[in-house]
Order: sequence, then structure tokens, then C-alpha cells
Amino acid sequence: MTPRTLTCQVTEVEDLSPDVFRVQLEGRREAVAHLPGQYLELKLDEATWVPFSIANAHVDDGMIELHIQHWPERDNSARIRELVQVASRLTLRLPGGDCVLDPYSTRPLLLIAAGTGFAQMKAIIEAALHADPERRIELWWAAREHRDLYLERLAREWAEGHANLRFHAVTEVAPEPGERVDGERTQAHLGRIDQALAASLEDVSAHDVYLSGSPGMVYACVDVLASLGLAASRTFSDVFAYAPRDPLIPTTGSLVRKSRG
Repeated sequence: MTPRTLTCQVTEVEDLSPDVFRVQLEGRREAVAHLPGQYLELKLDEATWVPFSIANAHVDDGMIELHIQHWPERDNSARIRELVQVASRLTLRLPGGDCVLDPYSTRPLLLIAAGTGFAQMKAIIEAALHADPERRIELWWAAREHRDLYLERLAREWAEGHANLRFHAVTEVAPEPGERVDGERTQAHLGRIDQALAASLEDVSAHDVYLSGSPGMVYACVDVLASLGLAASRTFSDVFAYAPRDPLIPTTGSLVRKSRG
């Protein structure tokens, strides 16, 4: 799709956690069309456009959903928070990105996200379940604390409603007493996401793998999955475009040297 610039109406701003808020936008149906996994750019001023994953699959209803993390110490973050709260309309440029759900693949999906990287995976899951409710999907979502899994309720609903969908919640800090963690087709893990993958997975050669997070997080996960049969041609992330690495998947020898070093 060719990127286009348009103005959308802000229909709702909702706090999902102390640090993350959801913005609902509405525009012309044909103008907001996008593929599951793509992102948009929000205009702050003439020289500043800020990218955000589109958090909903396109269903021809003119709606756009964004998950925005607020960082008080970052100037752009404060400007974005103020803008979406006071503006009735926002200027967007979309769609962007090639990390999209392959509409022709029926392979199991392994989806790995950190923080608001969940937004991209949400759009992919919505589209995948719409196309095939029985498709095998594993969602791994990492955050520092349990409260940072800001839409954990939705991920649990997917797992409870689809026998072939598994949700893995990964936190670096142990949940507080009383916080719900394990459940039907839901499993909790403590530690870094790459460590949790290494301890839990055995063979990913049959999967389509999508990753969303910082370059460090994405490549740490790629390095773990490389020893489990990860196929470069079936591995997708926006990180590969803006922070490329060659080779994408390290050789077995380099992995061995890295583990020893």
C-alpha cells in the first residue's frame, strides 16, 4: 500500500495502565486501510512524525487503535500525551512497515512482544483468528512487572476462547500475592524473555515468527531461536528494517562462541 496522509477524529482516550493509554481514531474507511502488523506515523509538528504500531486489524470500519506508552522524562512523550488529550483531530501518515501477517501461510504463529509491542501482535492475532479460528498461536508478552501487561485480560480471553492459542506472560519482577498469573492455556514465566524462550521451547522450525520490541530484545530472542530451527525467511520484525544485522540468524559456531564468551 502507498503511504498517505490524512486527518482522523479522536473518538476516545483511555488509560490502560499508569503508563499506557489507548487512543481510538476514526477516518475514512478506505483511507485508514492497512495490513495486520503495519504502523502509522503521528504528526507532532512539521518536522516531527512519531511511529506507532496500529493495534487493530482492518475490518473496513474506519477505526484505528493505538497503544501509547507515556515516558514523563521524554519531551516527545509529554507532547504526544498533551496532543491527544486536547486535539479533536490528528494528522497521520499510513501505512508503513513490511512486518505483516502472511495471508497465504497456515504455519503456526510464534508471536513475541515486549511492552507496547503487544499492539502489533494484537492486530496480527485479530486477523489470524478471523481467517482461521483454529490456527495454532503462541503469544509471548514480556514486561518488567505484572501490571505492565496492560491488556492481559484480552490475552487471557483469547487463550480461554481458542483451544489452539497459548498465552505466556513473562515478567522480570515476581507478581504480587493475589495477582492472577497462570490459567487455562496461560502460563507465567519469571526473568528475561530470551531466557524464558530458551527454557521452554524446543523446535520452532515449523513456525512463522514475529517479534516486536527493542533491537536488543529482538536480536536476543533471535539468537535463542536460532538454535531451535528458526528460519530466516519465516522471521519478521520491524527491527530488521531500521536496525539490520548481517547475518540475521547467526551460525551455530558463532552461537557457541557467544555462549562461552
